[in-house]
Amino acid sequence: MRPSWDDYFLEIAVLVATRSTCLRRSVGAVIVKDKRILTTGYNGAPSGLAHCEEVGCIREQRKIPSGERHELCRGLHAEQNAILQAALYGVPIAGATLYCTTHPCVACAKMIINAGMKEVVIAASYPDELSASLLAEAGVTVRRLQYGAERPVHASGK
Repeated sequence: MRPSWDDYFLEIAVLVATRSTCLRRSVGAVIVKDKRILTTGYNGAPSGLAHCEEVGCIREQRKIPSGERHELCRGLHAEQNAILQAALYGVPIAGATLYCTTHPCVACAKMIINAGMKEVVIAASYPDELSASLLAEAGVTVRRLQYGAERPVHASGK
């Protein structure tokens, strides 16, 4: 059966996540506008730097729980890398939709808001209430897809 556009782009995000070099969690992101892929990103160290799979995970070594102290990490998040690719290559992403394998953290949510994206479609939740709150306040719709069926996470009234 032919997949819906949402399933198609989210499945591509899942594939993009396989490029991740993070030892804790593989995340993939795809930025789409008008049913066209603009950029992709996965979590890993900045270009040209050693990846965690080569030098170890600072967060694991220091026993930092998931969702805390994001600054103590060699890697960038998938959403950040997708947004940075757009900036690097001059691709406008205002009004776009971000497909991501997990709900964005608060740092990524703020970047999504300021980049002017209007929607985020996710495959999995992430325990960051502030992120969800900021996205809703900014009018960014977040939808979670499960098993090919759409299920709303939150939507703004704007």
